Amino acid sequence: MAVEKLFKSEATEEKGERARLASLIGGMAVADLVKTTLGPKGMDKILQSTGRGHEVTVTNDGATILKSLHIENPAAKILVDISKVQDDEVGDGTTSVVVLAGELLREAEKLLAAKIHPMTIIAGFRMAAECARNALLQKVLDNKDNAVMRLQGSTNLEAIQIIKKPGGSLKDSFLDEGFILDKKIGVGQPKRIENAKILVANTAMDTDKVKIYGARVRVDSMSRVAEIEAAEKQKMKEKVDKIIAHGINCFINRQLIYNFPEELFANAGILAIEHADFDGIERLALVTGGEIASTFDNPESVKLGHCKLIEEIMIGEDKLIHFSGVEMGQACTIVLRGASHHVLDEAERSLHDALCVLSQTVNDSRVLLGGGWPEMVMAKEVDELARVTPGKKSHAIEAFSRALITIPTIIAENAGLDSAELVAQLRAEHHKEGCTSGIDVISGSIGDMVELGISEAFKVKQAVLLSATEAAEMILRVDEIITCAPRRREDRM
Repeated sequence: MAVEKLFKSEATEEKGERARLASLIGGMAVADLVKTTLGPKGMDKILQSTGRGHEVTVTNDGATILKSLHIENPAAKILVDISKVQDDEVGDGTTSVVVLAGELLREAEKLLAAKIHPMTIIAGFRMAAECARNALLQKVLDNKDNAVMRLQGSTNLEAIQIIKKPGGSLKDSFLDEGFILDKKIGVGQPKRIENAKILVANTAMDTDKVKIYGARVRVDSMSRVAEIEAAEKQKMKEKVDKIIAHGINCFINRQLIYNFPEELFANAGILAIEHADFDGIERLALVTGGEIASTFDNPESVKLGHCKLIEEIMIGEDKLIHFSGVEMGQACTIVLRGASHHVLDEAERSLHDALCVLSQTVNDSRVLLGGGWPEMVMAKEVDELARVTPGKKSHAIEAFSRALITIPTIIAENAGLDSAELVAQLRAEHHKEGCTSGIDVISGSIGDMVELGISEAFKVKQAVLLSATEAAEMILRVDEIITCAPRRREDRM
């Protein structure tokens, strides 16, 4: 007996061919959306929020673009997720992974139209991915000599502070040893301290006045108010004395420091910095080797930070505080300059990607040449596998090879070059033994990647290859999409 109605009235279901088509089209649409941002000459997208202020973001970072989209199509959401995972895991290759997955789906659509079963396609894709990975492993180069020297084997990017200052151009950006805190030194404070002992704290230093809204005090005369204020002042003086007893010459607080305690610190020759943002003081405590304190009764249990010199510097029109010779030798600050906040935000995103790749290279020093070279190496090996594989799987393996070649094709197209001509030349070059050719988008021709010094981290390329294949497999397996009926208010009772 047939079931007349299985789902609620507003639930929808799509089966078989329609479901598969909806999934494939969703995946391809997301890939087409970020395709133009791929490569060194990729275009930017403007993302405008609908919230208050209508914030505008200008970016060509795949993960940032996809994170900002509210997508309905369930298959498209899978591609957004792999982009996020790629960003979290290796920090780069977020656009490549989505574009490759989209191209695999485009090739799969043609194979499905030729009546090849999804499981056959998936089996072919798996064989091709394994073959492509092995091809990369054989051609991988070791780059141990010139990995990130400053980090000395550490992948802790917290030691690298990034400060954005509008003004000037991106060319004015620079790397500075030590730590820069975006704060000014107060009035009457010492402007320069050598061999600093730093106490980093998160404590209230604003209790020298009666908090009108915090407590209700009834008094019979103004002299009583003066007594209360004097008691508050005495309490604050005792707290300052406890802090001074730590033998410090620099006090940095997360919260406000009122005039009275600031005056006491100045009299004692101690530099007091207030309202240092939380991210700033956490990083400062990390790089100076101190700990954030909030009570000061046991000076021996508080770990102080140390640095050789604290001084005030100017960047553009702003004054900042520079800590040099910090305990954590690899700490440094990158100061970004740019025409506007949008330019600075995009520069920071690009820098974050670069730092992530460098820190991954410290862990895994294997690198590959860039400029479409890895894709051509993989495509050549996958093509050879297709020739010796019997049956319908060979069509899927061949399709995988075509999908790989689209990456250098898109890089060339985005640079305004003749992609068909360049990729054909590149394929011919790669049939020569020991080829190191790739697309040089600056000169608009085929170049030697070793001479040009263009390389990519092996870990990034491997993650792109495996994640894109797995995402394409998952979407190909779909044969039914069920959308639940929206929950009504009475349903929640």
